[in-house]
Amino acid sequence: MSPTKALTLLALGCMLLTAMVAGAASPADEKAPLRSALEALREQSLTAHERAELAALEAFYHLRNHRPAWADEERLNRLDQAFRSLADDGLDPTHYLASRSPYPGLPTDDPRHHGQSICTEIDATRAFLRALSDLRFGRLRPADVETIWRHREQPDALSSEGRLRSLVATAVVTLDDPLAAFAAVRPSWPAYAGLRAAHAAERKRPDADADTAVPSGPLLRPGMHDPRVPLLRQRFGIAPESPDLANVYDARLVTAIEAFQQANRLTVDGIIGPATLAVLNLDRAARLDKFRVNLERMRWLAGEHHRRFVLVDVAGAWIHYYRDGEAVWSTRAQVGRPTRRTPLLVSEITHFTFNPTWTIPPTILRNDKLPEIRADIGYLARNNIRVLDHEGNPLSPEAIDWERPGPILLRQDAGPDNALGRVAIRFPNPFHVYLHDTPSQRLFERDQRAFSSGCVRVQQADTLVDLLLADDGGDTLERAQRLRSGTRTANFSLNQPVAVLLTYLTVDIADDGTPIFRPDVYRLDENVLRALNAAPPASALHTRCVWLDG
Repeated sequence: MSPTKALTLLALGCMLLTAMVAGAASPADEKAPLRSALEALREQSLTAHERAELAALEAFYHLRNHRPAWADEERLNRLDQAFRSLADDGLDPTHYLASRSPYPGLPTDDPRHHGQSICTEIDATRAFLRALSDLRFGRLRPADVETIWRHREQPDALSSEGRLRSLVATAVVTLDDPLAAFAAVRPSWPAYAGLRAAHAAERKRPDADADTAVPSGPLLRPGMHDPRVPLLRQRFGIAPESPDLANVYDARLVTAIEAFQQANRLTVDGIIGPATLAVLNLDRAARLDKFRVNLERMRWLAGEHHRRFVLVDVAGAWIHYYRDGEAVWSTRAQVGRPTRRTPLLVSEITHFTFNPTWTIPPTILRNDKLPEIRADIGYLARNNIRVLDHEGNPLSPEAIDWERPGPILLRQDAGPDNALGRVAIRFPNPFHVYLHDTPSQRLFERDQRAFSSGCVRVQQADTLVDLLLADDGGDTLERAQRLRSGTRTANFSLNQPVAVLLTYLTVDIADDGTPIFRPDVYRLDENVLRALNAAPPASALHTRCVWLDG
């Protein structure tokens, strides 16, 4: 948490204490209409989500001694304006504005409007609390739209009721400035702020500035003539040296394309192929959708509270090491191909294996290794692979029927050619995946790095291990060095496990604020976008409130 946000929340806490003391001086009216309405709702048959909403409402109005919050029309207008600002966060303001009708005040001399006033009062508070929760934790439940495995269950405080109730104090003390409330709960990650700013800029870009798509076609190499070149010149504002060279992919345009490739972490070769075209042809609507999806994913990540953690961005094939909310080191990764995906998960790094052997997983054995062995049994010796039974006893390769090998294990010995390189970084999970070094270093230079069978290959894996060991305290680094310098396979446990988050972000922000769009290699964006576009489930609290009051 940033110092500014910490001071903001401290100030909110002090304001809340003042409000509670002031409220205690004027006891609540036992017959207050709001109290009666909430008590009546409590007696109804409610869903779990409705019970969570009602619990938060009761906590909110208890702190206010059941006095209405929105009788002041100016205050309500400020709430409306704050809801509209959520568009920059990729949230739909109508999902909050439409949850209530304009507040008509709370007249005490006209009983015909009394019940509806209570309902609109409650609806406005519900919308405010829900907006705070959506901004702080994400509008969607990740489990509903993306499969994210967790090593440990989330605490009760992050349940639906816990999330809403945790925001009640903020809501109570910021009624006159809901924009400040949203600023206080908004994720404080610099990455979120950068993505939000880029999204806001894209939203404000006039439609007339929309880019014309460049048609697909053969690879466009420097010096070639191609009818698509004028579109590229228009896109990058580069005129030809003469009219008869309008269709020539010349040096100045090549330089612009290489800069574009560099900015978007594509292979910088000046060649316009499918990967470069895919990013060039993201239209405005598609870019806005990607921003919204990834802002939501970042809100999910912001709910993970860890002083230190390793973030694996599977879509971008990058790894970042965070300390106290700041990325202190980054490197490239190789991740699972679309047919053998790297799973999304939250776990904790517990230990390393130095000079690891590699027990080949069943899928790789069946689909990759058996065809190689059947073609040439010498493949085993050339790759230092031993055949074992499930008790670890060695078997003779010549004695195996490789068409029907039965229950065997293949294990590659430690060494420079081992698939795991010099170190494997381990964390509990049911998928048998981990981070590891690799001898396939040349593949890190590719712009698309979805090559593996699910595990995550780490460029400069030794540097990541050094960082984790140095931050573990004590003599950890010295003890580990003794094992690393040997040739034997050895496990080494950390004193303090470090969180590891395998997530999926299809937009990143460069240091200069430029958005970097990645291919959706696993095609996961669509589910999140569809759920974000859907109206939130209607709460029966409003319907029942109207029914109860008449």
